[in-house]
Amino acid sequence: MRVIRAFVDRPLATGQPVELPDDAVAHLVRVLRLREGDACVLFNGDGIDHDARLVRVDKRSAVAEITGSRAIDLESPLSITLVQGIARGEKMDWILQKATELGVAAFVPVSSDRSEVKLDAERAAKRLAHWRSVVVSACEQSWRSKIPAVSPPRSLTAALADLPADASRWLLDPDAASGLATMPPPSGGIVLAIGPEGGWSANDRAALIAAGFAGLRLGPRILRTETAGMAAIAALQARFGDLAG
Repeated sequence: MRVIRAFVDRPLATGQPVELPDDAVAHLVRVLRLREGDACVLFNGDGIDHDARLVRVDKRSAVAEITGSRAIDLESPLSITLVQGIARGEKMDWILQKATELGVAAFVPVSSDRSEVKLDAERAAKRLAHWRSVVVSACEQSWRSKIPAVSPPRSLTAALADLPADASRWLLDPDAASGLATMPPPSGGIVLAIGPEGGWSANDRAALIAAGFAGLRLGPRILRTETAGMAAIAALQARFGDLAG
């Protein structure tokens, strides 16, 4: 039997009723057609899944009662931060969705010299809200109970000044000396930088190298931005994370 999960951005506690937010009502009631008495699982990103049952449903609102709670730990032991050159439209959604399914811990969307997407402040805010909703939906589907962070979009230079200090830093380079077979096990997490559709410029690469990034050879072929990150993340998770078992 399929178990339906929904993200609810509010406190959840066993035995307590919770009025569902509009997006959860739309997903559970208007799309999935749940009715009073139907069961679902709610989570708010704190690592706990809450069994629930709908106790009141109408066209515009719904109330669920929490009947039980359990800790869920599906997070990878390998913490990967993906620095992603902003891609166009559905490509960016696909990257966020699939990387969430593969266990990425955080996303840092960046603009760079060859970025084809230009965002003013208003569009950036709308894109960020949309990207976070894509990540939440991917967590609902993949049973992750913690939501990966999505940073506001900014320039590559600004983002490089605010990355995890204890993580090793890598950018894909088919001419690099280091490959996955010789890559040392990370003592902390990994920051992986993937360029936009046009790739990193010489200035971008110089900035990345100055910030401590080293080249990583994934293979001899040039991969598209939406392929490169997923291939690298899957390979890294298989070697150092939890995809091998």
